[in-house]
Amino acid sequence: MTAEEILNDPNQLSGELRLKILSLYHKANAGHIGCSLSCIDLMIAVLFLNKSQEDTFILSKGHAAAALYASLNTLGEISDEELDTFYLDGTTLPAHPAPRQYKGIPFATGSLGHGLPIATGIAHAAKVKDEESYSYVLLSDGETNEGTTWEAAHYAIQNQLDNLIMIIDKNGLQGFGFTDKVLGETASVEKWNAIGFETIELNGHDILSIDQAIKELKSHKNGLPKAIIASTVKGKGVSYMENKLEWHYLPMNKDQYEQATLEVKERYFNELTNA
Repeated sequence: MTAEEILNDPNQLSGELRLKILSLYHKANAGHIGCSLSCIDLMIAVLFLNKSQEDTFILSKGHAAAALYASLNTLGEISDEELDTFYLDGTTLPAHPAPRQYKGIPFATGSLGHGLPIATGIAHAAKVKDEESYSYVLLSDGETNEGTTWEAAHYAIQNQLDNLIMIIDKNGLQGFGFTDKVLGETASVEKWNAIGFETIELNGHDILSIDQAIKELKSHKNGLPKAIIASTVKGKGVSYMENKLEWHYLPMNKDQYEQATLEVKERYFNELTNA
């Protein structure tokens, strides 16, 4: 799909990628479904609508690997044959992204708290080399508990890395509970503004708003690193997964998979037909 087609009908690509994600996890009998469904609209806005060949994208929340693989497959970087090997022995597409196989996956991620430091280093290198490129990084809200995240943030502020765009997938759930109950609210606009980021809060499932926010932030050459706090729903698109901690881990059985695909088709395709 072209950028114009996506902007005219963002639901279509969102639905197609959700179906692809569900298929991957079902065939692999694997978990981490909910976190992939919460961030796929953010990936669409970055990878399909904003990222240039010179830019870098880091999926710091590597447990949502299937969302990245599905996106890169649709963009033509990962073939259908390679995608079918997801989670299998000898695959280049393991449960968490592995490096040096695809241009769209430059670093191994999944050990949380590493993505922002890597993306910050990339942004600083671009500044040193006087390159007109952007470093995008997608974090989970649970990652804002990590000390390395805050160290990298302060480094970005000190070095005026306004070519760094951090996106936080704020779905409100992390490994063992609701994020505001684990270590408190660390993915808030107030905190990131206070330390020196230029920050926008938005609906993380509104692709048009995300796209507009990214373009707005990129236009501000003000020395401030950028942050998008995106409110999302874990398991978005599948009713029995939405806002449920267990879908951070559980695989789907046959009946659950069939229900999930039916709901996605109804939400993302039939609604448009009946409008």
